[in-house]
This record gives sequence, C-alpha cells and structure tokens, in this order.
Amino acid sequence: MSMMSSAHVVAGAMAICLLTDRSVKRPPVRLIPLGPNFSTMDSMRNALHTLWAESHTTDPPARLPRDYALVGIVISIVVVEGLFQPDLAWRAFAIPYGIALSLTLLWRRTHPLAMVALAFASLTTLDIASSIVNEKPMELYAGAFVLILVYSLFRWGAGRDAAIGFGFMLAALTTSLITDFTGIGDSIGGAVVLVFPAVLGLEVRYQLVVRRQRLERFQSQEREQLARELHDTVAHHVSAIAIQAQAGRFLATTSSPEGAVEALEVIEEEASRALAEMRSIVAVLRDGGAAPELSPQQGVAEIMNLAVDDGPDTPVIDVELAGELESLRPSVESAMYRIAQESITNAIRHARNVSRVEVRVEGVGDSVRLTVSDDGEAVTTTNNAGYGLVGMEERATLLGGTLDAGPSPDRGWTVRAVLPRRGAPA
Repeated sequence: MSMMSSAHVVAGAMAICLLTDRSVKRPPVRLIPLGPNFSTMDSMRNALHTLWAESHTTDPPARLPRDYALVGIVISIVVVEGLFQPDLAWRAFAIPYGIALSLTLLWRRTHPLAMVALAFASLTTLDIASSIVNEKPMELYAGAFVLILVYSLFRWGAGRDAAIGFGFMLAALTTSLITDFTGIGDSIGGAVVLVFPAVLGLEVRYQLVVRRQRLERFQSQEREQLARELHDTVAHHVSAIAIQAQAGRFLATTSSPEGAVEALEVIEEEASRALAEMRSIVAVLRDGGAAPELSPQQGVAEIMNLAVDDGPDTPVIDVELAGELESLRPSVESAMYRIAQESITNAIRHARNVSRVEVRVEGVGDSVRLTVSDDGEAVTTTNNAGYGLVGMEERATLLGGTLDAGPSPDRGWTVRAVLPRRGAPA
C-alpha cells in the first residue's frame, strides 16, 4: 500500500481526528529553564528533550460508540474500493487486509504506539514484498486512515513512544519512495502528509495542557485570596484575645473576679474562632506564597451596595436579602460577596440585551443561598468568563458548599451557590 496514495485525502482524515477525539486529563509539561545565551540549537535540543520526557496522557477514553462507527465507515470504503477499483494489485488480499488493519482504530488512544507500529510495519512489509515479486504496490486509498493513528500517537502517547513510532513511519515512507518513486514532488508531498497529523496532534495536546494550567492558576489564586481573607479574620480574633487578656489581668489585680471570669470566657470564645479559622487556612492554602495583605472584607451586608438603578441605559441590579443572615462566618460572608460580584460582572459583560439582574441572598437553616439571574440572551462563555466561574466554584467548594451555573428555563443565565453557615467543617 503506497504511502503516496494518501496525499489527497489528508484533510478528511484530519477532520476525523478532531471529531473522534475529546479532551481528558492531561499530565503537566516539564519545561527546561532558558538561560541568557540560549541558542537555536539549544532551543531544538530543549524541544526534543521535552518531547522525550513527556509521559503518556492519563486515562484516555478507550472505545466509544463513534469509534465503532468510524471503523464501520472505513470497512465499507475498503470493501467498495477493493471490489471496484480498477487495476488493484493483490485484490483478493487487499480487502481482508484493509478490514483487519482498520480495527487498529479501536485501540489508537490506549495503545497508540502498538497500533502505529503494526500499521506501518505491515505497510513496509507489503512494499518490500511487492518489490521482490516485481509487482505494482497495493494501493488502497482508504488506507489514509493510518494518518489518524499518527495523530493519536502524538496526541495521547508518551514522548518516547512518539519517537519510536516516528521511526516506523519514516521506515515506511522510505521504503515506499524506494519501491515506488514517482518524482521529487510526490516525495515531498508524502512527507508533508505524514508529518502534518503528528504536528496537529502535538498542537491539540499542548493547547489543552495550557488551558488546564490556566485553570489551575485561577484556582490557586482563588485559594490564596480566600486564605488572605481568613488571615484577616484570625488577626481580628487574636487582637480581641490580647485585649481581653489585658483586661482580665487588670480585673484580677483589682479584686474583681467576676469581671476576670467574663474576660476569660470571651478569650475562650475568640480563641475557638481563631482556631477554626486557622484550620481553614491550613486546608485552603496548600502552597506557600507572599505574605498575606490585610484589607477590609466585604460581607453579606455589602452586597446591597452592588444594587444599581441609573436609568434605562444601564441594567437594573436588584438586590434582596432574606432570612436569617446573622452569625455567618466571615469567610462565608466574603465568599457570598465575591460570588455575587463576579456573577453580576459576567452578566453585564457577556450576556446580550440585559435589562435586569436579580440578586437574592437567603439564610435557610444551616446554610445560606445566593441566586443571581439575568434576563439577557446567554452566549457561549468566553475564556475569561469561564475562568471566573472556575474561581467561584473553587471558593464555594473550599468552604464546603456548591455552585452551579447555566441557562435559565425561559431566558438569561442563573448562578446558584449554597454555603454552610459555619463554612467547611474543621
């Protein structure tokens, strides 16, 4: 099966690559720091070293319904071409061979190197056999599906596997050029056809890695911000403890035991709160960072300040507070404010024809609920809006709550958050 016969169907094969693969968990990319005297050769060496060190993509999907549909389509094309293509060499062998080879598509994600090695080793063997018996190479245009295997190898496989698989591809291409040389133009075209799906697979892989790293960065920033706010709360409690301790010592020396007992009770209460907040900091701030910055926190009461009614040219933002909203942990109040603020910002920036945004905060039992809805036309979420949603969800999760967002039944977009009144359990 000549490698040159696949050049004119590469576009279709690449479209199938993108339609039949979906993003999953990706491993981090290990990059080598660049020095001040970094040269072109160093850049090439670094790229090759990074690719070689890349691990296999974790948990790739095994076999999906669309994979069986793809195999069925390929088999149908093989059968039709095998029956009706004029001057097809080894016709009796071509059809069963093509059918058997098409089954490699079912394991292209879980065992990409094995499938590439099997496909291209068999192509090399056929080209050598046709040269030995002095017959025309078997050319099945349906064999272009092997380009999907190339894409899958560089999309899902480890760096070492990609390098080994590229050796099989190069051997097949070289054998094809030797046994069926049709000119320098076709040779260059065949090489481009073979390399293009590999480049496409790498591009898709690293774009998804970059996106995952951005999401992780936004989550980390949200954890850091929450930890800073918790630090402010702890600082307040510790200051109260210090003041009460000084008052208790003074009362004890002035023969007022009742006042000293009251001071000790306040100290105990403040210490318990500080301990709970410190445990929250340990749970939230997993990585070291810059020293926390003290800043005033916004709470549930400050959500009322987000209300806006400046006339028909700007959306009306209506805020309603209901239920029992006292005795909330400061971290919960701050999270409610941040989620409400981010939701309002997303509604104004990213929805079309918004005339009204309704914000409702309600204390119910042991939880507090926030609902932000608008009457605009929902649009596809942009990257920045998507990252903001990730940050809100991360904050709610860290406090033991939930957050979901999506289109409203009739019109617009709705964000719902539910947080425990006392935050996540220590």
